[in-house]
Amino acid sequence: MKYLVLISIVILFGCSSTPKITSNTDTASIMNLIALTEDKAPEGVKGTFRFPIKTSGNQRGVIYLNTENDYRDRRNITVAIHPKLINAFIKKYGESPESYLIDKTIEVTGEAKRMKIFFFSKGKITKKYYFQTHVRVASLEQIKILS
Repeated sequence: MKYLVLISIVILFGCSSTPKITSNTDTASIMNLIALTEDKAPEGVKGTFRFPIKTSGNQRGVIYLNTENDYRDRRNITVAIHPKLINAFIKKYGESPESYLIDKTIEVTGEAKRMKIFFFSKGKITKKYYFQTHVRVASLEQIKILS
């Protein structure tokens, strides 16, 4: 009877749709998160994640923070900061997240999700694409600067 209860509990926890995890900054943890988002796609993985920020970019007002120098690298995770947060961030930290967070480690609470990114040619979308793992940030409370 004990084993039946134990097995039932294990099965119930294994069936949860969006697991919450906490990630460290090491490469293995980042790769595990990327693999988990691939397994859960199109759903995401909710949790609190630690990322070293190496580079950033800005497109249509969204600031993208990257864990790798090449944002197309399979090992990269991108933190996307909503344009409405930029002024609040600058007010709090004195500069844009695009420059302030480079070479820092951050902790982000949210949902890591696999995103399909299409290539463009001459201003038009093509059939070619690749995947990135994104964590979208819509509130300053989602980001904590660790170092």
